[in-house]
Amino acid sequence: MTRKVCILLSGIWLLFCCTSNTELPEMADSNEVEEVEPKSFSFLALGDSYTIGQGVQPKESWPFQLKDALENSERTIEELTVIARTGWTTSDLLQAIVQQSPTKQDMVSLSIGVNNQFRGLEFSIFQEEFNTLLDIAIDLAESKEKVFVVSIPDYGVTPFGSYNSENIARELDMHNAYMKQRCAEINIAFIDITPISRELGDGSNALADDNLHPSPFQYSLWVEEILPIANAILK
Repeated sequence: MTRKVCILLSGIWLLFCCTSNTELPEMADSNEVEEVEPKSFSFLALGDSYTIGQGVQPKESWPFQLKDALENSERTIEELTVIARTGWTTSDLLQAIVQQSPTKQDMVSLSIGVNNQFRGLEFSIFQEEFNTLLDIAIDLAESKEKVFVVSIPDYGVTPFGSYNSENIARELDMHNAYMKQRCAEINIAFIDITPISRELGDGSNALADDNLHPSPFQYSLWVEEILPIANAILK
């Protein structure tokens, strides 16, 4: 064996020894997927009987159904606060907000006005107080982009309102049109669920047992309309 060959083999042997004593870095497991924690948010729902879900279980109301739907899209509503009661007008809701002093929220909804119409209150009062409620909602959300308004359903299609359905529809359209216009002026999401209430009417599965307020099924259709807006707010 020539000297050059011996030197070459010796070098290879030394290289092998050095390499064998060196720990190779651990390779990441390609099957490991980084877990992403779902984001948690707070949601304040302001309103009346349609917000608390009069006639159905609380969990069947649209705010709670929305909460469940958001959790399915990895947006956890850790705190859901509802300030609403059957029969409340805009004045009643304003007073309740002052009394309860809610904290800042990640998302705020507003659904009010049916009892202003039902009691025959001055439309100008509704306009003024709705504007005030909208300002409060924006302040609580700290951004108008985190607020949405839900229209008033048409209770004139129910057995309770059948005595004066045309007049009810006309007056509710006036209230809804004002809310929609005001929301458009300041770029706030307005979700029109009124056509859903009219399409379902008093048909099967449309109403709660009181034959006036929406059923859980009808609320689920509302949530289908609300969910894309809520997802965008809580992105």
